[in-house]
Amino acid sequence: MKIHIINGPNLNLLGKREPEIYGTETFADILAEMQAQFPEIELSYFQSNHEGAIIDELQKIFHSDIKGLIINAGAFTHYSYAIYDALKLLNIPKIEVHLSHIFVRESFRHTSVLAAACEGMISGLGKEGYFCAVRYLWHADFRR
Repeated sequence: MKIHIINGPNLNLLGKREPEIYGTETFADILAEMQAQFPEIELSYFQSNHEGAIIDELQKIFHSDIKGLIINAGAFTHYSYAIYDALKLLNIPKIEVHLSHIFVRESFRHTSVLAAACEGMISGLGKEGYFCAVRYLWHADFRR
């Protein structure tokens, strides 16, 4: 099974950016841990600080054999209808993940325009949110 992970703006700075909120591990550390925990799943990863690049990546998935998507669109979560439209194109299970608990942070973070295009959202569990999303997608693939 192939699962693709897309991270948005500033997530390339995990481990350095606000470690009290986002932790001290880089995403490379988290991805390596996920690959070790789920050796039977092919995990691929993409990160961009640019909305259009994320949309291009989502459109590539449309023509691929990827079976599930995990997306942490960062700040784009709260206002990108273009990413929402690209997510709606995909006929695979999609999980929105946020390291921090977006509903207890600044009020502008309380809304996700992407949530309605995904099967679920995991918020506030730190890196464990990505692991939960992989487990869900793996089991969702068996239910298809």
